[in-house]
Amino acid sequence: MEGRVALVTGAGRGIGRATALALAERGARVMAVARTADELMSLVRERRGIEWLAISLATPEACARVIETTRRRLGPIEILVNNAGVGSAGDGAIDEQDPEAFRATMALNLEAPFHLTREASRDMRERGWGRIVMVSSTSGQVGAPRNVAYTTSKHALLGLMRATAMDVGAFGATCNAVLPGWVRTAMADRSAERTATRLDSTVEDVWAARDALYPRGRALEPAEVASVIAFLCSEAASGVNGEPITVAAGGAE
Repeated sequence: MEGRVALVTGAGRGIGRATALALAERGARVMAVARTADELMSLVRERRGIEWLAISLATPEACARVIETTRRRLGPIEILVNNAGVGSAGDGAIDEQDPEAFRATMALNLEAPFHLTREASRDMRERGWGRIVMVSSTSGQVGAPRNVAYTTSKHALLGLMRATAMDVGAFGATCNAVLPGWVRTAMADRSAERTATRLDSTVEDVWAARDALYPRGRALEPAEVASVIAFLCSEAASGVNGEPITVAAGGAE
């Protein structure tokens, strides 16, 4: 992937940050996008050669700006990793789910990937090559209580992936998804805090219960997911298209 232009969203922390580093280490020219400038500047200091843009992807106009900025600074987009998203910390049961929170989750978790993929795929068509990876979740395959907006968005993201794969496969690109289990990220920590409050427990106890879901006794680290994403972005993954790949170390969730 030497010299390929890669756009990674949600790159300030967690899986997105690890992915931006993994792609840069493999020679890609990376545009890292996130809401927080300080986190992006820290990423750039860790690995030279990464461009960055601090912006929220909650509107179509913001997505268009990301595409335009990436093309202007680096060139046509050949790799797109749709990782930015909001977690389930603000979710509730269906009868108490706030409609505005539901719409906000869809805007970031589903609509932003749609807008970015729509535009980036045009570059890929012109070049006859491309890689798109959607970061879904094991929640994209199963339901969970008090998880209405997040679970819905991650299921829908797989539908977007499968439909896109059929379209872009015709001109030499691929579109796949990774479905991580529990990963030690700031987003997952916020979810743990909510769960601990609801159960009158502690965050440490919540993570201990999550770790126990995995045969090796621990949840995943961001780099373990990033390495799978990097493979899907590589030449070696040319035969993989339209696939949801679970990255959960054999865990129950």
